[in-house]
Amino acid sequence: MCFAFLGAIPIQAQKKPEQKSAYWQQHVDYTMDIQMDVKTYQYTGTQQLVYTNNSPDVLNRVFYHLYFNAFQPGSEMDARLKSITDPDGRMVNNIGTKENPIFESRISKLKPDEIGYIKVNSLKQDRNPVQYETIGTILVVTLNEPIQPGGTTTFDMAFEAQVPVQIRRSGRNNKEGVALSMAQWYPKLAEYDDEGWHADPYIAREFHGVWGNFDVKITIDKSYTVAGTGYLQNPNEIGHGYETQTLKNKKSKEKTLTWHFIAPNVHDFTWAADPQYIHDKLQVEDGPMLHFFYKNTLPEDKKQNWKKLQPIASELMRYYSDAVGKYPYEQYSIIQAGDGGMEYGMCTLIVGEGNLDGLIGVTAHEMAHSWFQFLLATNESKHEWMDEGFTSYLEDRALNDIKNTKKANPYSDAYRAYTYLANSGKEQPQTTHADRYAYNQVYSISAYAKGEVFLAQLGYIIGEDHLDVTLKRYFDEWAFKHPKPMDFIRVAEKVSGLELDWYLTDWTQTTNTIDYGIKSIDASGNVTNITLERIGLMPMPLDIAIEYTDGTKQDYHVPLRMMYGTKNTSATILSDWAWAYPTYKFTIDKPRDEIKSVTIDPKGLMADINRVNNTL
Repeated sequence: MCFAFLGAIPIQAQKKPEQKSAYWQQHVDYTMDIQMDVKTYQYTGTQQLVYTNNSPDVLNRVFYHLYFNAFQPGSEMDARLKSITDPDGRMVNNIGTKENPIFESRISKLKPDEIGYIKVNSLKQDRNPVQYETIGTILVVTLNEPIQPGGTTTFDMAFEAQVPVQIRRSGRNNKEGVALSMAQWYPKLAEYDDEGWHADPYIAREFHGVWGNFDVKITIDKSYTVAGTGYLQNPNEIGHGYETQTLKNKKSKEKTLTWHFIAPNVHDFTWAADPQYIHDKLQVEDGPMLHFFYKNTLPEDKKQNWKKLQPIASELMRYYSDAVGKYPYEQYSIIQAGDGGMEYGMCTLIVGEGNLDGLIGVTAHEMAHSWFQFLLATNESKHEWMDEGFTSYLEDRALNDIKNTKKANPYSDAYRAYTYLANSGKEQPQTTHADRYAYNQVYSISAYAKGEVFLAQLGYIIGEDHLDVTLKRYFDEWAFKHPKPMDFIRVAEKVSGLELDWYLTDWTQTTNTIDYGIKSIDASGNVTNITLERIGLMPMPLDIAIEYTDGTKQDYHVPLRMMYGTKNTSATILSDWAWAYPTYKFTIDKPRDEIKSVTIDPKGLMADINRVNNTL
């Protein structure tokens, strides 16, 4: 049918506006029974997964992650390590020199008994065998019966697996001698949301998971202490520092113990095990029980560092709960394991042989992840900066306050790293998928430093008072819900009463930069005209400090027109500046010779990439 255009849409072509659907998310319940052989590093498992489709869509297939398959020669992760210019140093050997490195993928050198794998031996949907195919680190399952909106189905799986040599995050016998670091170790259902399936292959980066409940039994050599996600259900049969009364079956001749964990409302389950763990506990006032696991073979001074860490970890837990929102679980474990530091449900795996400051720093960072990675659980593959950056911001803020270092800008290192990146010519927008950065360094600075500056600079834009409220309201509204960037910025807008879509757009979706300068200071009798210029493409409101020759100072604020308002400030508020105008002029009722200096952004909280022209 064809219609002539007469200035209005014909009746036949009009569509009713779509109703915005209410928020929804999927739900999983895992029941797993695992048999671990500590001599071969192989394990077998059964998994029953009850999946609830809360979406409005009919699902004809589902996807599982088989993360351990990445640790095999020829995998996508192996290929990426061979092709990237600056690979993660933990995953390669440098067979060249420091000046002329030649990187060799450690995965490419793994032998059959050193690789990682997860092999699915059988899979049923509602008791009927179902068709499935393993494609790299993804299991693609074609359903016998589609899962209807609101419907529930049960998958029963049997699988076998091998723990890889420690290369990245997971693995056996890490460089500090921890036997088992078991992260991303089980067939894990992929997330499905309003953007569809997130069945990303495991190439290098982060994770995304479905909220649910875990019931996990792990049978392992009885000399091993197990630490990780969830509440131990049989502490008085297990012991190993968990017991609450006299141990049952203390003289049992069995060679193994079966550890039974329950983890409610989490999106992952992680554990570590070693026969030489020391297990300490510390109760946080009005908070969780902290568990600390570290090897008894550590030098005495290193073990003392773990003792000194414990009260600081308690203080960090209280600080984060006050700053963002109360930690909702009854325990949190800090575990010597893994290959650096990585956050998981109700726990973190960290290296344990560093100095005390290093141990505190990595703990502060990984614990802060419990809020932004675990409780808010943004999709890290797509919005890694919301996790890493927000976590880095909270970490630096906490350490500045707890250590009482009184830095004027606790985030100065992040600003410095971002400025380097912005001037390097290598920057990519923060909307880049985490696996698709051209350089590992660019990913790191973009996710950690630029992400941290996003929050610190937001405090400059809307005021620190509004930023504090924004963080708490964001947690209250979006904990356990996988928020996206727009969800956060809308909270900031509601709290501050300011329009902020421009900030989210320019900072995260482009590589536009901030560069404002003082163009001129001109005498005009007993008054002085000051002209500012916008050199970069990104708009910003401006704080201006003027110092006079008599030693007095005066603060001014230039609002950004597209914000339609301004932050709370004691500075003199001038007329607003519309972004399209490249220059802005204002007048001071002082003669030119009485003005000592004019400075844009005297506190350094605006990420201006060229501060040379900020003072005249």
